[in-house]
Amino acid sequence: MPPGPTGRPATIYDVAARAKLSIATVSRVLQGTGPVSAKARARVDQAAQELNYVPLRAARSLAVQRHEAHGLVLPDLAGPFYGDLLMGYERWAGEHGQSVVITVTHGNPDPRRTVMDLAGRVDGIVVHGNALDLPTVQGLRKAGVPVVMIAHPPVTGCDSVRSESAASAEQLTTRLLDHGREKLLFVGDPASSYDVSERYAGFAKAHELRELQVPKPVRVPLTEEAGRAVAEKMLQATTSARKRRPDGLVCANDELALAALSVLVANGVGVPGEIVVTGWDDVMAARYVSPGLTTVRQPMAELGRVAAERVHERVTGVRTRARNDVLATELVLRDSCGTNRGMQK
Repeated sequence: MPPGPTGRPATIYDVAARAKLSIATVSRVLQGTGPVSAKARARVDQAAQELNYVPLRAARSLAVQRHEAHGLVLPDLAGPFYGDLLMGYERWAGEHGQSVVITVTHGNPDPRRTVMDLAGRVDGIVVHGNALDLPTVQGLRKAGVPVVMIAHPPVTGCDSVRSESAASAEQLTTRLLDHGREKLLFVGDPASSYDVSERYAGFAKAHELRELQVPKPVRVPLTEEAGRAVAEKMLQATTSARKRRPDGLVCANDELALAALSVLVANGVGVPGEIVVTGWDDVMAARYVSPGLTTVRQPMAELGRVAAERVHERVTGVRTRARNDVLATELVLRDSCGTNRGMQK
């Protein structure tokens, strides 16, 4: 279905006609002002979604067709990962005269409406991971909004920027298996993001190549609280269960790993003697804890920088075809895994 009746971008008049409501009612719904019935709101929302309506801001000059601003849509801002990503993004954008409008979807009851509203105030949108569902991303593209995906598999018509995960996870897991660890556990939910699913795929492949049974993942969110809970549950196990306790935790990110590591060490569990712990990202704390955390370094600031560059290329017309960038990661070996120190690509 074209955006508007003639294939042009849909207007508020098109939304009103589709919803069979007055312009004033549609305006109140879209602006969030004045009393509107739930039924009318639902009709406007449905019409706007069907038409991929993007509100135009009065601030947009008729002579200047660009805002010189990017929209950055994130699932959350908690944790060190997003800080480094934002630093890389904003540094590039600032150097090229672009401002950045950040939207967080966690806890937002209607992220689609928020993002379609954002699309009327920026020239292009960068979406991290699963911050938006696929229909919303496709709606942005149908509305003619340049979109770049970070840490997400390629989407038709969109650029994507992500870090390599599967091969590095396989390399890390292989190293642990080669050093005699027989009961490894993957901590993190592969269903939570594309990156985590790739890390678990590499973990699984290392086991499969040795014809070992692949342990099921411990499906927890990538938070400090979850990491502590996993470690505490291990400590509370009965004597018989302790005999089956894993001898290695391969965590999907450093927050999980650092929290689990601190609980284990504080309770007298030998790391790496009794159990090895590894993470992913190589946040600053990973190199200063004791024992130092073995992890996989991904170029978080570079992810942000490349994403900012890619969306700018699409906005300015320098490039019209979608591009998919995969950035290299690096295994960083420290004392928590019980193998030789050093770094290996």
